[in-house]
Amino acid sequence: MNNNTETRLPETLLHRLQKNEEILKKFHEIEISILSILNFKDFFEKLLTEISHKFGVPHTWLSIIDSSRISSQLRSITDSDLLKSSISFISENDFKHLCPDRSEPLLANTDMTRYRLLTPPDTAYDIGSIAITPITLDGEMIGSINQADRDVYRFEPGIDTSNLAHLGIKVSLCLSNVCAHEQLKFMAFHDPLTKLLNRRVMERILDREYQRSERYQTDLTVILIDLDDFKQINDTYGHDQGDRALIHVATILMELKRDSDVVARFAGDEFVVILPSTGSDQAISMMTRVQKALKDQPLSTEDGLFTVRFSFGAASAGDKNIGAATDLLKAADKVLYAAKQHKSNC
Repeated sequence: MNNNTETRLPETLLHRLQKNEEILKKFHEIEISILSILNFKDFFEKLLTEISHKFGVPHTWLSIIDSSRISSQLRSITDSDLLKSSISFISENDFKHLCPDRSEPLLANTDMTRYRLLTPPDTAYDIGSIAITPITLDGEMIGSINQADRDVYRFEPGIDTSNLAHLGIKVSLCLSNVCAHEQLKFMAFHDPLTKLLNRRVMERILDREYQRSERYQTDLTVILIDLDDFKQINDTYGHDQGDRALIHVATILMELKRDSDVVARFAGDEFVVILPSTGSDQAISMMTRVQKALKDQPLSTEDGLFTVRFSFGAASAGDKNIGAATDLLKAADKVLYAAKQHKSNC
């Protein structure tokens, strides 16, 4: 019989094919939208926004292994409310426990309390089912893209995950480009050894902060630090230990600074600390804390322990003969020189 009803695909199968085609199209649109983005903030904001928008997922977020290569970069993004509330950091062991087969997406809709480890802090997601899509960076597992719904059947195990797997591969490939670009950008602004801001960037920031201090009549103090007997450290313990000493000082300076303070490597064994809205007394107090931290945390070598010491000079915007940002550095250098001379005489 030549009957159209017999040759026509069943309505349910046709509907399923159309639906799958729509889903595939949405995944393709997401991939296209992230292909040309080359910074972490915009990349992940776009990815999360597109997934939520196109699929109407109530909860979409990232879980990042805290020891992964991009963990510190993502933690440093402070100007994105979306990412602050949509990224959780998890230990590698916990991630492995939750996702033992990390090569394929995971769907779950039972025992949902165990997946709370994946959710961002201070969130109260009502989760009935979850889809976890692993992502990698140059072969290293770094975390997952997670989607959750209160509907227990939304991500029911057994549903085809091939599109999720494909998205995970695309995101991983794009991440490699983003990471390479971010690394080049980081190296342009930071010292490769200590990871502090470099001198060129520091001078721009100092000029900006000085102008702000002049405009609003606020305090501004600059500290110039020089390590004591740095040549002796290199000669006695070796240049590798000299590098460790520089990194050690940089780490402690970063730990003890405020969010508004700026720490930079100036040159060789010299560092600059810019302290907005800070007078000289407060600056000296900070240096006292840094000196104590270095004393309490000596570096160990095969030949024993050694303590990193330094001298410093501070200058404030309100001091005499300060008429430009460069004057602050010159004035701090003079005080530093006097301090070094005093130690030498003693």
